[in-house]
Formats: sequence, structure tokens, C-alpha cells
Amino acid sequence: MTATAQDGTRTGPAVILIGPPGAGKTTVAGILGRRTGLPVRDTDADVVAATGREIGEIFTVDGEATFRTLEREAVITALAEHTGILALGGGAVMDETTRTALAGRPVVYLSLTMPVGVVRTGMSNQRPMFAGVNPRATFRELLEARVPVYREVAAFEIDTDELDAEASPPASSRTCRCRSSPRRVGRPDDARPARNGPRGHRRPL
Repeated sequence: MTATAQDGTRTGPAVILIGPPGAGKTTVAGILGRRTGLPVRDTDADVVAATGREIGEIFTVDGEATFRTLEREAVITALAEHTGILALGGGAVMDETTRTALAGRPVVYLSLTMPVGVVRTGMSNQRPMFAGVNPRATFRELLEARVPVYREVAAFEIDTDELDAEASPPASSRTCRCRSSPRRVGRPDDARPARNGPRGHRRPL
């Protein structure tokens, strides 16, 4: 649920970004931070800093379950401490405790289609989920499992298929205005309220 201070004001991150690998969470978080002056935090980076190990190494040596535990702890800590822009790892929302902690918060789902995601992630072993497997099939399965959860958790959804990190002008104020006047153009400043199920204009997979 949404955290509140003793005076009743909401605490925690101003914006929380979620979405699959390649959606641009880290990129958009950085842009938002520069445009708004708010601090930026990434829970994947928090895990690396806390363990002194890269995420790929944790996956390979200790297994995904160990990483997900570390990730959950990083998310809960960041939600309690951080007041700026927060980017979560792609699989963070699959944890029930994390989903409960995100309830009522300003969560933005950065979506993309499977072909775009495969290109952006480079179908390489740099992404732990894609190591030693068929990246295209794995990405499709990942979207099928996660998209309904992303939409369940998010207050807003932004299509990033045509995201241009240099030209796009995402800003917290514009995202917030979309509560009253959502648009359907796939730009970071054109957020629309998220909803469960397929979007009307195209299928996500």
C-alpha cells in the first residue's frame, strides 16, 4: 500500500518504472531524473552494490531464487528510502510481496512488443534470462507470463516501441496529467491508464 508520513502526506518514490528487459526503464529513469532534478535509483544496481557481484554471476552461481530474494529486499528498501525516480528489475513484480508493496503507488509500465524487445536486448548472454537459450522463444514466454502482471500492478502504461531516448520528452508532470486525459500515442509523455488484458490497438505479443 502507499506509504504515508505522520502528517498524512504520501512518501516513497515519485515514479516507479516497471517493464520487461529492453523496455527502457534505466534510460527513461535517467531522462526523468535529468528533466525533473529528482534522484534516480535502480534496484538492479542496488543488488550489485550490496553483494559486490554482477547479476549474471548471481544467476549463474547461486540461481534465480537467490537473486529474486535479493531483488525483493532491494525493492522494499528502496520503496522505504527513495523519494525520486525508481526503476525496478524486469522480473521484480512477479514476487507477491513486491506486488503488495507497490499497491497504490505511482507505477508506470513501460511496454514493448516481442520483436522490438528481442532487438533491444541483442539476443545475447548479457541478459541472465537469455543465457544459453533461444532468446526469441524465451522473450515471447516472458511477455506472456509477465504482461498481465505488469498491467495489474501499474497505474499507467507507456508503449516504448518507438522510444527515442534523445528526442522523447518524458516528464513526471506530463505523466500525472494523463490521469485525466490519457492519450494512446506510444511516447513516454503520452502515458495512459493501464488496464488488464490486450490493448485494443494491437496485441503485445
